[in-house]
Amino acid sequence: MIEVEIEAGDWAATVPDVETLVQRAAAAALDQNAGGVVILLTDDETVRDLNARFRDRDRPTNVLSFPAAAMPDTGGPVPLGDIVLGYGVCAAEAAEQGKTLASHLTHLVVHGVLHLLGRDHEVEAEAEAMEAEERAVLATLGVADPYTLPHDG
Repeated sequence: MIEVEIEAGDWAATVPDVETLVQRAAAAALDQNAGGVVILLTDDETVRDLNARFRDRDRPTNVLSFPAAAMPDTGGPVPLGDIVLGYGVCAAEAAEQGKTLASHLTHLVVHGVLHLLGRDHEVEAEAEAMEAEERAVLATLGVADPYTLPHDG
């Protein structure tokens, strides 16, 4: 199950059919047997607050992933966790990188889901593997390689 909560109206005002876009991106990245995820589209202040409280970084960021607490195996899907995206940072990054906000949001949702699935990018080998997985998922969604800027081509 993929639940999308839109807390900041800028998301819906700027990205056509944003809820469907986010659900599609998350579904493309999820393992078939993976549990549910909640995706919150909010503002920079909310993301800054969460980043400060849970990561000791008192600044807004584009995307945060919060894995669900370990739960007993009930035989059904286990909740994966929550993903939170801040509108202002995401919109600014998309503009700086010459991408549409819809494409950038799709990438960040895929990125967040992969984190919930245990992928990481702390060391170079992990980063390369995660980026390759992101590229593959995004290609199925018709989104260009996010790691190639328009002027690189």
